[in-house]
Amino acid sequence: MTPPDSLVLRVAGRPVARYATRPELPARLSPRPHLHPVTTLAGTAVTELSPADHAHHLGVGVAVPDVEGHNFWGGRTFVRDRGPTELDNHGTQRHTGFRLRDPDGFVEELRWAAAGTELLRERRTVAATGLTGTAWALDFTFSLTNVTPGPLSIGSPATNGRPGAAYGGFFWRARKESRAPKVFTADREGESEVHGTRADWLALAGRGSPRQGGAEGGGGWTLVFAGATGETRRDPWFVRAAEYPGVGSSLAHTERLTVPPGGTVVRRIVTVVADGRPSRDEAAALVRKAVSQ
Repeated sequence: MTPPDSLVLRVAGRPVARYATRPELPARLSPRPHLHPVTTLAGTAVTELSPADHAHHLGVGVAVPDVEGHNFWGGRTFVRDRGPTELDNHGTQRHTGFRLRDPDGFVEELRWAAAGTELLRERRTVAATGLTGTAWALDFTFSLTNVTPGPLSIGSPATNGRPGAAYGGFFWRARKESRAPKVFTADREGESEVHGTRADWLALAGRGSPRQGGAEGGGGWTLVFAGATGETRRDPWFVRAAEYPGVGSSLAHTERLTVPPGGTVVRRIVTVVADGRPSRDEAAALVRKAVSQ
């Protein structure tokens, strides 16, 4: 039975993701709507919710660690010359309603608020589409509009002095297994080679586990992330594999992103969710099909 504050996305009648609209979470986790669990068509889970290593990682969603100093990512805040610091600065993304709600997707309205002030309004469009018998695509678009009378500055730990930590924006926390997943693009391989670079698509490939249907080293699972607009593709990828499996698209990589009053930031990420291990050519073909639909 689906909880009252969540909905289930389906592909050809098969459930592939649950979306929580009003999760009951501590303020320190920056409560926000999110997708979890997300599964392959064979039923393998490819997300985690509040894992032990990072309790503020909430499946799939939009998380930003610094909006005018307010933390919409969760956990500690990176402060220049101090490092990760516990601050009472966490914001909340509040679901205000659906403009559209179907079995395969929705259009949602949200408000981003912190310290009693609304900073951003978001329109989020999410759709699940079948691709093949072993792969489907999650199409995720978010539009953030500054509703304050002045400019809003979006930052990351990287822009605040922590090299290599430009997280903030679309983020997918993948499932952690006994071995780190493989990371590759069309022409690069490995976390260190891919992290912080721009690429039309990026793949994260795991091994699977006995409790998820198949022995480790068996069929496994693969996520292929693609920026579906020119502006999205200009954002470098944030990648973690060895410490934990996660992929995001960086809104503020080397410089803060300023949104003028009434201005809107729009990004669209399409993620192929596949059983097995597609080759580079197969991954590229799946992305082309997913983006064109």
